Parts: sequence; C-alpha cells; structure tokens
Amino acid sequence: MSDARIAPPSFGARALGSAPLILFAAMLVYIGLNAPNFLSLFTLELILVQSLPVVIVCSGLSLVVMTGGDDVVSGGIDLSIPATAVLCAGIVAQWLSGDGGLGLATVMALLAALAVGLVNAALVTRIGVTPLLTTLSMFVAVVGINNVVTQSRRIGVDHPAILWLRDADVLGWPVSIPIALLVALALYHLAHRTRLGLHMQATGGSRDAAEISGLDTRKLQALSFVLAALAGFAASFFLLARGSGSSPGTEDNLLLEMVLATFLGAAFSPRRVVTLWGAVLGAILVAAISIGFKSMGVDVFWTGLIKGSLILIVVAFGSVAQRGR
Repeated sequence: MSDARIAPPSFGARALGSAPLILFAAMLVYIGLNAPNFLSLFTLELILVQSLPVVIVCSGLSLVVMTGGDDVVSGGIDLSIPATAVLCAGIVAQWLSGDGGLGLATVMALLAALAVGLVNAALVTRIGVTPLLTTLSMFVAVVGINNVVTQSRRIGVDHPAILWLRDADVLGWPVSIPIALLVALALYHLAHRTRLGLHMQATGGSRDAAEISGLDTRKLQALSFVLAALAGFAASFFLLARGSGSSPGTEDNLLLEMVLATFLGAAFSPRRVVTLWGAVLGAILVAAISIGFKSMGVDVFWTGLIKGSLILIVVAFGSVAQRGR
C-alpha cells in the first residue's frame, strides 16, 4: 500500500473524519428526545430488520471500494448493486406469482445478477470505462429491465420460505437478523482473513505496487464487481421479506442509503477508509435515522433531501480529512 495509507492520520484529519459520526450522534440524540418510543427494544428490532438489505449491499460495495480504491470518481464504486437487488427480487416475485417454483426463480435471479456483475467487470477492466459511469449506466439499464419484468407494478409474495424469512424468530429475535449477519461475516472473512481478500486490499491500496508484486489487478477488480452483484442477489430476498413482495422504485432509496452508509462507515476506521464492518454499522445508523424521522412525522421528501445532503457532507469531510493526513 502507499505510504499515504500507512502513515497515521494527523489530529486534524482524525477530527474531520469523525465529524460525520458526531453529526449522526447529534441527530440521534435529537430524534431520541423528540420521537415517541424511539428508545425502545421494539424500535431497535425494527431498525435492525429494516437495515438488513442495506447491510448486504453495503458489504458488496465495500469489496468494490477496497479493491478499486476509495476515490469516488476514479476508484472503486458500484452504483448498480441496488438495481441488481431489485431486479432479482422482481424476477423471483414475478415467477412465484405465476405459480413457478422458488428454486428455478432463485436460479434465474442468480444468473441475472451474475450477468450484471460480469458486464460491469468487462466494461471497467477490459474496455476501460470508469466504474462510476459504468455502474451508473448499468443502474439505469437494470431498472428498465426490472420494469419490463414486473411491468412496473407491485407483486406480493406469499411463498412459505419468504414468509419464514419475514416472520420466524430465534430466541425472540427475527431470524433474518442472524442470517444477514452470517452473510456479512462470510464477506468479512473473505476480505480480511483470506489471501484473496488481502490481494484485493493490496490492489485498492496501490495498484502499481500490487502489479509489481505480481498480482493480476484487473482480475481482482473484475472479481469485486461479480461479488458485489452476488451481494445484490442475496439482498433481494431480504427486500422480498421486508416488503412482502417486489415494489417498483425501491432501488432509489436503497441507492441513497447504500452510498451514505458505506462512506459514513469510513469514519469508524482509524485510517478513515471504507471497511466492511464500518459499512455495516453505517447501514444500521442510516436505518435508525430513517425510522426516527418517520416516527417524528417528517415528510418522506424531506427525508430524501436530508439523506442526499448527508451524503455530500460525509464525502466532503472524508475528502478533506484525506488531504489533511
């Protein structure tokens, strides 16, 4: 990795990097004082359940950022993951609504996710299109495909497996929480406890150094896009369970929350870089803010505006903190 990443950050950089967390903490305190029943076990359970799809897509995005670098423009970014999740959910819902089996629906959704990941990987690593432009275009294209598949309508799902994921519990807590935790832990193990994961991090830290060391950086970056698409596939089942079906337009809010949570999570890292566990914590914080605003009766349009503004603040503070190292 480059010296800039290894050197400890200055006090000013650490303070600037912590600013988003301080802002979120202040917002949570405000919500806790003004939203009825916000500080309760019921709300905590609701926050965790609502955050699960975001936790999974954030985990996928973290792998892409860790492999491609944390520069939002030229580094690793994959904005197509939420659209991939919604497309997979739409395929499963559409197939089940026609009395098809869940097994074949799962296979079709998996193939769709793999296709998205492979196209992203080819465009970025073989043709040389920037990840930001590639995945933003892919997001729009995949949403269009999903609208064709579902005819832009809500499709309810009452398959026993989806209902089980929604309603079953373990020791009094929804079963979906430990399942999502296992998925996130598996990706964390891949990223931090395997040789492949260390090679991906080395590529994101310094591509030139990684290539000198003999690593195939293009292959590693391509793999990160495929893994991110598979994370979208996994998140689709949590979307189906959370919404009791597939709903058009879900991808927009999921995209906002994924970007916000992932880059907010960098504030948890001592070096202020995107990490998988930081993104998971960020996803839970973002869900808490969303539910808190809803409890206070804040209009959904204002909530979207606030989230968009928070993304700008988080990214801006992160950039300033990096320059201050």
